[in-house]
Amino acid sequence: MSTAIITEAKIPHYIDGQWVESNAREWSEIVNPATGESLGKVPISDAAEVTKAIDAAAAAYPAWRRTPPEDRIQPLFKLKVLLEDHLDDISRLITQENGKTFTEAKAEMRRAIENVEVACGIPVMMQGYNLEDVARGIDEMMIRQPLGVTAAIVPFNFPGMIAFWFLPYAIATGNTFILKPSERVPLTMRYVYELIEKTGLPKGVVNLVNGGKVAVDTLIDDPRVRAISFVGSTPVARYIYARSGEKGKRAQCQGGAKNPVIVLPDADMQMATQIISDSAFGCAGQRCLAVSVAVTIGEAQKTFRDAIAESAAKLRVGNGLEDGVQMGPVITKQSKERIESLIGVGEKQGAKVLVDGRNPKIPRHERGNFVKPTILDGVPASSELSHTEIFGPVLSMVHANDMDEALAFLERNPYGNQASLFTSSGAAARRFRYEAPAGNIGINIGVAAPMAYFPFSGWKDSFFGIMHGQGRDSVEFYTEKKVVVERWAKEHSRKF
Repeated sequence: MSTAIITEAKIPHYIDGQWVESNAREWSEIVNPATGESLGKVPISDAAEVTKAIDAAAAAYPAWRRTPPEDRIQPLFKLKVLLEDHLDDISRLITQENGKTFTEAKAEMRRAIENVEVACGIPVMMQGYNLEDVARGIDEMMIRQPLGVTAAIVPFNFPGMIAFWFLPYAIATGNTFILKPSERVPLTMRYVYELIEKTGLPKGVVNLVNGGKVAVDTLIDDPRVRAISFVGSTPVARYIYARSGEKGKRAQCQGGAKNPVIVLPDADMQMATQIISDSAFGCAGQRCLAVSVAVTIGEAQKTFRDAIAESAAKLRVGNGLEDGVQMGPVITKQSKERIESLIGVGEKQGAKVLVDGRNPKIPRHERGNFVKPTILDGVPASSELSHTEIFGPVLSMVHANDMDEALAFLERNPYGNQASLFTSSGAAARRFRYEAPAGNIGINIGVAAPMAYFPFSGWKDSFFGIMHGQGRDSVEFYTEKKVVVERWAKEHSRKF
C-alpha cells in the first residue's frame, strides 16, 4: 500500500459554495501521529470568519427550506456514490492524520455512508400525523418544519464518521449546516467537502470552518444558529450544553466514557478475549465505545486475565498504512504522556502492570506517538483510575464476587456510554440489559455501536441533551413540531 503523505500547506474554509483562504493570525500544525511529519497548517479562526459562514447558511436557508424533501435528498444519493468511489482515498487520509489502521478507517467510513443512506429516507421519516373531527367539523394535524441554521463540532477520533451523524439529517430535513472539525484532523473533511461540492447542493447549504474555542463560542452565541451538535470530552460537552441553553438553543452533546465489560465464568472465553481485545485496543483505545475496564467474576478472574494478557502482548503496533499493523499511535505527544502518566497512577494505587506498553520502540517510527496495549490487573474498585477516562490502549481489570457487586461498580461509574456483558446465560443477559446504567448495551458484543437507524445513545456524564444523533432522534432534533387546528365554515351561498 502506498504511504505517500497527502499534504496541504494551509487548510481553507468552505463558505457559500467556495473555498476561502483564512486570514487567521494563529495557525496550528497538523501532524501525522505515526511519523511526526507535518501535513500542513489549519487556521484558528476569529469570530469574523465564522460569522461569514453563519451569514451564508442563513442566506441559503429560506430557499432550501422550501425545496421539497424529495429534491433535498437527491444530492445525498450522489454523495453516497462519491464516498464509496473515493473510500480508499478518504480512509488513507484518516490514517495519516489520526493514526488508526487503514482497515479501521475504512470501517469508519462505512458507518458514515450508512448514515447518508438512512437520511435519504427523510420524505418518510419527516412525516407528521393528523386526525379528522377532533371536535365536530374541526381537524388537527402535526407537521415538522426545519429549524434554520445548524452546526456541529466534531472530534479527532473519527475524522470521517461523526460528522455524518449530523450533516445528512440536518440538510435532508431542510436546515442549512456548518461543520467545525477538530483542528487536529481537518484534512479528511477538507476532502469530503470537495466531494460534497460535486453533488449539486446550492451554495450556503453546507459550510465548513476551522478553528478552536473562539469558533465554537461564535457558533453558540449567534442567535441565527438554532442547534448545536457536539462530540468530545465531558467537560467541553457540559460547557457547550450549558452555554447553548443560556442562549435558548437546543443542543446534543456527547461526552466522555469509561466503558465497563463484565465477564462471567460461563462466557466463551476465546470469543470474549478476541472481542474485548479488539474493543479495548482498536483505534488505540481512542473511541468513546472502547472497553476500558473489565470486571471479572469468579474463576473468570484468572482465565480471562491470562487470555487477554496473551492477546494484548501479541498485537502488532505501528504505522496504520503498513500491512499487518493491528494498532496505530495515539493522536499527540501530549496524549501519549497523559496516558503513560495514568498507567503510573494505577501502579501506585496498587494495580499490577500485567502488560506494559509504555515507551515502546517502533522501528522507523521513533517520532511517533506510540503506546502499546497495556493491562492493569487488580485495580481497586474504589480507585480513582477505575472511573477515569484514559482514552488510550489501556485495559483496567477489576474483580467482583458476583453480579450484584459488579452492577454496583457500574452504578458508581459517572459515565454511561456503553456497558457490555459476556456470558452464556440468558437470565444473566436479561438482568444486565435491564439494570446496567448505560445507553448502549452489548451482550457478547465489545463495541455496541448502534446502526445508523438507531440513536447513538448515552447516559449520565456521557451525554447532555434529550435527542441523540442518528436515525429518528435526528429527525426530532432537527425539526420543530407545529400543530394546526382547522375549522372551515360552510359556505351557504354556494352549492357544489
